[in-house]
Amino acid sequence: MNDDDLRRFGVGTYDRWTAMWNGDVGLAEEIMAPEFTLRYAQAGTEAFDDVRTPRQLADIITSWHRSRPGLRFAAEATAVVDLGFVDGAPAGLVARPYVASFADQDGRTVARSGTDTLRVTGGLITEVWSVSSGAGGRTFYR
Repeated sequence: MNDDDLRRFGVGTYDRWTAMWNGDVGLAEEIMAPEFTLRYAQAGTEAFDDVRTPRQLADIITSWHRSRPGLRFAAEATAVVDLGFVDGAPAGLVARPYVASFADQDGRTVARSGTDTLRVTGGLITEVWSVSSGAGGRTFYR
């Protein structure tokens, strides 16, 4: 696997992470390690503190969407991919800005930017750091 392959793998992993957050929760079993750590800095995400398994993550994403109809995530800007080949599999970090959009109680579209950093070990996501602009936030890209 050369540098281009590792970059494609990293961007593809991030794209699958985004698809999982958009409701394709079956991807949790494919892209997440059997046990992982989530670190969400934004208010209102405390429920993610104790999520450690793909099944728990799939369940909480499903619940998150039930309480936020129309919630959509999209990758923005260029991904930063710092992966190497360790013990026969990709390992390192992938980070990328994203935008989350949803309709507020009046039907207006609200958008918030953030950045997710994924730690990959053995080709699977083992840790996530997520920071968003939060409830009073803004978007960075238009």
